[in-house]
Amino acid sequence: MEVDLALLKSKRGLLKISEMVCVFAAFVCYAVASRPAYIAVTCMEFFLTLGLFLLYLLKLNKMFTLFFWPLIDVFNSFSAAALMCILSLVAVSTYTVKATLSGGIVGFVVAALWSLDGYILCKKITFNKLRTTAEAQTGTA
Repeated sequence: MEVDLALLKSKRGLLKISEMVCVFAAFVCYAVASRPAYIAVTCMEFFLTLGLFLLYLLKLNKMFTLFFWPLIDVFNSFSAAALMCILSLVAVSTYTVKATLSGGIVGFVVAALWSLDGYILCKKITFNKLRTTAEAQTGTA
């Protein structure tokens, strides 16, 4: 199994790592406030992001070609951003413990990171576009 160490230094890899760190921080805040529903959502999104990160890090996306992984990643990014934004709105508006407020604020940050990730991936995905000769020669696109 091959490991893509260049991913760890790339913008995309750093964005995925920062998403995981922020959602883990929100998870810790909700755990301190003991809000089970919020804990479940943040834990689920952490493991989904971790799974996609490991998929790219271990180059498993090249082995499992049945799925179009960038599109799945875009869908995950935007749905996670929407879910976390709604969760953070509820957490901030109904907090009773300061940790819930902190988790909501960190949730807004991670929602912005997921939105940025989805936007960057949408810009990179091409559907039935002809490659230019320069892209064909260098193998990019």
